[in-house]
Amino acid sequence: MTDTELAAQLAHHAGRILLEVRASGMFEGKPLGKAGDQTANQFLCHALREQRPDDGLLSEEEKDDAGRLGNSRVWIIDPVDGTREYGEERSDWAVHVGLAIDGVATLGAVALPGLDGGTVLRSDQPRDLPEAAATPRLLVSRTRPAKEAVAVAERLGGELVPMGSAGAKAMAVVTGDAEIYLHSGGQYEWDSCAPVAVAKAHGLHCSRIDGSPLVYNQQDTYLPDLLICRPEWADKVLELVRELA
Repeated sequence: MTDTELAAQLAHHAGRILLEVRASGMFEGKPLGKAGDQTANQFLCHALREQRPDDGLLSEEEKDDAGRLGNSRVWIIDPVDGTREYGEERSDWAVHVGLAIDGVATLGAVALPGLDGGTVLRSDQPRDLPEAAATPRLLVSRTRPAKEAVAVAERLGGELVPMGSAGAKAMAVVTGDAEIYLHSGGQYEWDSCAPVAVAKAHGLHCSRIDGSPLVYNQQDTYLPDLLICRPEWADKVLELVRELA
């Protein structure tokens, strides 16, 4: 398998495992989220160490191994992006399997198991972007909308669209269900590596909210903000963020 084929297979199968854990009826709420996280993480980490033993690995659910810092190729995974949504049996959660090469989110796959058919979006199979809406739609957290996103939406006359996980929001831009995902409330590398790889492959703009590049496989995995949007909106959104600073 190619690296992206592997990422897609792993994201798909991890999603299937998560649905089975949820359907078992053994857990609900936070215990369901914990069980799903741990079960999917075990599968993904064991599979990656078997299939790509020479690569580094960074997972939200695994103790960090500083040895990854010496690797050019590092898999960055989030077994359940949107644990709260998964535990609430919503559909807006995701599985992230991304590969950073020399600090760049290079390829990956994002599974959306809660959607009909268990959608998997991948960096090696880009789709044409649907026509954009006349009024820009900005994706924000269901519970903690980023103040910058709210302010930018007001300046643009845009519409706020609440949604769960980071992966679900990023993929909503890919699928044409929104135009802009602006986040400034704090994230980690596993929250954005795979989504950024997929979004870039689809021709979307991806950066920090100050316009600087997103850099992965760092000692400090905190990567607090990002902008994923249709390219025609990037300059305007970055300009507005600078004005708000």
